[in-house]
Amino acid sequence: MRSLLGADRLLVGGGSQRIRVLRIGGPGAGERADTVVVEEPLQVHLQHRGVTLLLGATMRTPGHDLDLAVGLAVGEGVVRRREDVRGVRHCVGESATAMDNDVTIALDDDAQVGAARLGRVQHPSSACGMCGRDEIDSLLQLLPGVSREVTIAADVLASLPDQMREQQAVFRRTGGLHAAALATAAGEILLVREDVGRHNAVDKVVGNALLAGMVGDVLVVSGRAGFEIVQKAAMAGIPVVAAVSAPTSLSVQAARDTGLTLAGFVRDGRMTVYSGPQRIQVAPDVVSVETWA
Repeated sequence: MRSLLGADRLLVGGGSQRIRVLRIGGPGAGERADTVVVEEPLQVHLQHRGVTLLLGATMRTPGHDLDLAVGLAVGEGVVRRREDVRGVRHCVGESATAMDNDVTIALDDDAQVGAARLGRVQHPSSACGMCGRDEIDSLLQLLPGVSREVTIAADVLASLPDQMREQQAVFRRTGGLHAAALATAAGEILLVREDVGRHNAVDKVVGNALLAGMVGDVLVVSGRAGFEIVQKAAMAGIPVVAAVSAPTSLSVQAARDTGLTLAGFVRDGRMTVYSGPQRIQVAPDVVSVETWA
């Protein structure tokens, strides 16, 4: 049988790729074309006061790379406000062509860049950008409090994952991408980003919102809510996180420590609220909501 490994790679729109596969068993068995998600490394540099520094690297789905780079810088505490960013671009190699997998953020001279925040994402991974950090207490201490108060109806919050899914064009073709969305308390989806890594999708949302001067109330994520999802929301000042799947013990602790509202298993009109229930408005006959630490 002819090997499939030599099949042509054809990139299609929005971070997916058509390849030849061999399907065994079930309908459509045999060789056929299929669509998979593209995954490639992205390296992010900072240009500050005439010096180029490495922020780190991550695996991602190509697309919205500049948003991803800025969001990563926000999550790492390097960029704190729009004025910190003079510009962001793909790096230019010796041949004067853009290097698709290398991005440089030009920082304002007044931006504060601590050496301890550089190069911490050193091992590219689409699963976790924080591997290697062992000091949990110090991580929690780095998180800012989220004091902005918004109120969102429970039924509106429950509807956001379905609204986000309707805008996941690449997921419909591949079934292999995570997504993140920024929404208002009124239930309007402001933007949706997809990526092979859920953390990268969040960085793309945060980066775009910062560059566009956009303020959202809810961060919606398609999978589980690990610590880093809550960390990124807190760093960006987003008061509510809604996840389709489960949170972790550390993400719940981080949400409660920062005053952020965290809801998990938000699907099929239901949810479990783990922190900050005072921001969620429910009918009195549905559930009694109390505020807990």
